[in-house]
Amino acid sequence: MATILVQGGRPLKGTVRVSGAKNASLPILAASLLAVEGRCVVEDVPFLRDVDCMCDMIQALGVDVQREPGGVVRLNAEEVSHTEAPYELVRRMRASFVVMGPLLARFGHARVALPGGCAIGARPVDQHIKGFEALGAEVTVEHGYVEARAPRGRLRGNRVYLDIPSVGATQNIMMAAALADGLTIIENAAKEPEIVDLANFINKMGGRVRGAGTDVIRVEGVDRLRGVEHTVIPDRIEAGTFLLAGAITGGEIYVEGAISTHLKPLLAKLKETGVHVEDDVNGIFVAGGPGQRALDIKTHYYPGFPTDMQAQIMALLTIIPGTSMVTETVFENRFMHVAELQRMGADIRVEGRTAVIEGVPKLTGARVNSTDLRAGAALLLAGLAAEGETEVHGVHHIDRGYVDIVGKLHALGATIKRVE
Repeated sequence: MATILVQGGRPLKGTVRVSGAKNASLPILAASLLAVEGRCVVEDVPFLRDVDCMCDMIQALGVDVQREPGGVVRLNAEEVSHTEAPYELVRRMRASFVVMGPLLARFGHARVALPGGCAIGARPVDQHIKGFEALGAEVTVEHGYVEARAPRGRLRGNRVYLDIPSVGATQNIMMAAALADGLTIIENAAKEPEIVDLANFINKMGGRVRGAGTDVIRVEGVDRLRGVEHTVIPDRIEAGTFLLAGAITGGEIYVEGAISTHLKPLLAKLKETGVHVEDDVNGIFVAGGPGQRALDIKTHYYPGFPTDMQAQIMALLTIIPGTSMVTETVFENRFMHVAELQRMGADIRVEGRTAVIEGVPKLTGARVNSTDLRAGAALLLAGLAAEGETEVHGVHHIDRGYVDIVGKLHALGATIKRVE
């Protein structure tokens, strides 16, 4: 297994280009199943383990997938005939459950393995099923699979109210509704930028999606969708991680391609603690030390503070003087990185869903383990600021969400290397 060795204490400086968003790429790749004619060309796709999983999934369903250098993926779904996504593929990545919506929309049938749980907490698919049933599908859950059929071979538009603004459910229902008869209205929909990007992709294909980015999305079903070209939005979580790398090391980093409107909660908190932040049309610049004012942060659904940035900003808070508090409201088990940060000298105590952080003068390098993707990023950030060497294990988690993060940090001046 690979490890990452980080020698801390060096301010990072320079420009880093943010990759395309993993969480936008995955549903867009799945949506290529909707194109009954023509080829989709998706650009700026980050070649990560999760993207590999999605490509394997849609390829198994019959999509012709061709990956080219530079993050280009060419997809032809004209010959797709399979409507079952087996457990062997779904278990590798729970986000692959989003193939159910496009399969059901196009063929009137889909059978997809239940993805199961996740280290950061339960992530059920009940809202997905609720949406499919509202669109007229008959859904059964047995033997570890969700199977759905449209009685007349085609879904029909309807009003769907989501109990929580689930990103995956919003995406799945939006794709299912794209080929349904009539109008579908999704209420309490997720509002993330990745939802907007998927809607833009569907609209390019000839779909009629309105309201993406708000809590009410309207989808007017069409008869056919065709292949198109599309460029994925920049990854806001990767961008935020590099901004925090600049702050935690007292460096100066320009994150090229970062979109400030996608990162408003993080930028506001960085400014609140005293970090210098500037943005322009091409990216975001961060400069100065980690800040001098403690923070209270509560994660929430977009446009609230993202749960996917909670671990990384906690790494920063460990060395800010005073008492900071981080409350996690989205996932019930997302403080597993706390024990690892404590090994590096952080003063953190967890009280239910709130972590209380007392800033310490310095962190010290230690051997630590990534328990999930964002926890791994937090440990890298802590290692960049720590005194001495930090040895990060569980690198396979980090590989799920960051393209060549070691190479990018090294180019910014970090003393860091990957050991296979």
